[in-house]
Amino acid sequence: MAKNFPISPKHPERICWGCDRYCPANSLACGNGSDRTMHPAEMIGDDWYLHGDWGIDPLIAVVQVPEDPDRKD
Repeated sequence: MAKNFPISPKHPERICWGCDRYCPANSLACGNGSDRTMHPAEMIGDDWYLHGDWGIDPLIAVVQVPEDPDRKD
């Protein structure tokens, strides 16, 4: 089973996003002088998951609740 894919990690430049290992950028397990695979947010922008079909369902759904005019605080 694949790990959950972070939508907006704090420091995506520190990790290789090419597989489920998520290796540190300076110690890639795949070796052979390969380069780090960038996170989509680094290439497309912070709203990368809103465009196209990535097959990622958000873990948290934000729902706007209308205010109740009868509510007293």
